[in-house]
Amino acid sequence: MPVTGSGEDPRVLGLRSAVSRLRRELAVLPAEFPDRSIAEEELAALAAMAVAGTPEVSRLHRSLLLVAGAIGSVSALARSLAEVRRAVELFGEAATGR
Repeated sequence: MPVTGSGEDPRVLGLRSAVSRLRRELAVLPAEFPDRSIAEEELAALAAMAVAGTPEVSRLHRSLLLVAGAIGSVSALARSLAEVRRAVELFGEAATGR
C-alpha cells in the first residue's frame, strides 16, 4: 500500500479524518437517542485504532456495525457515517469464520 509523504498509510489517514468528522457531528447533535453512548465508545475505539497505525480489519468492521446500528436512523449523521463506512472498506473484507 502506498504511503504519504509523511510515511503514513493513506487509508489510515482517511479513516482518522472520517471518524473525527463523525465524532464532531455527533458531539454537537442536540438529540439524545438510546444507543448514543455505544456510538461514542465505538467511534473512540476507531479513532484509537487509526492513531495506532494499521488497524485489525475484523475489529474495524465490528466497530462500524456497532456505530451504524447505534446511529443508523439519525439522518443528520448519514453522510459522515457513509464516509466512515467507505474508509473502513478500503482496508478490505473482514475474515469470515472463526
